[in-house]
Amino acid sequence: MLDQPAVLRQATAPSPADTDPDTYARAHAYDRMLESVRYEGAYPTRDKAHERIQRVMAALGRQVTGTARAELADKLPLEAALPFSSETPRTPARTAWGFVKDLAADSGVSPAVARWDTGAVLSAVARLAGPEVLARVLRDLPEGYALLFGQAELARPRGA
Repeated sequence: MLDQPAVLRQATAPSPADTDPDTYARAHAYDRMLESVRYEGAYPTRDKAHERIQRVMAALGRQVTGTARAELADKLPLEAALPFSSETPRTPARTAWGFVKDLAADSGVSPAVARWDTGAVLSAVARLAGPEVLARVLRDLPEGYALLFGQAELARPRGA
């Protein structure tokens, strides 16, 4: 089914009448994520948005650890969870700027483009994760990541 053009894949997706609402929603979650990233990033095609999702999610997978990692993966559509989960986390996690610079180097783009791609993808991830899971993910990452997820960067208490 993955070899079919996107138009055919969409036409053969299950309808709400064929399955329960949770399964239907999960089946279409990646399509919604893809369109959100395409819109936020102003990418000309779904293929470009898909490519950015795969790169950013793999890079994020190298940063997030512990139970927050499993919780986030559970909230993601399978197509975004796979590249995220397939990476081995680095310890300690890179700074937010280090994350963007590594993504730029791995992707062969400028840091500005990598930052743009990161924002487009991680803002969609933030909506999928929900506030509780996102807060746990951000708690385990160095300062600066909240901005990458399109969130306000709140000051952390000293010693926390």
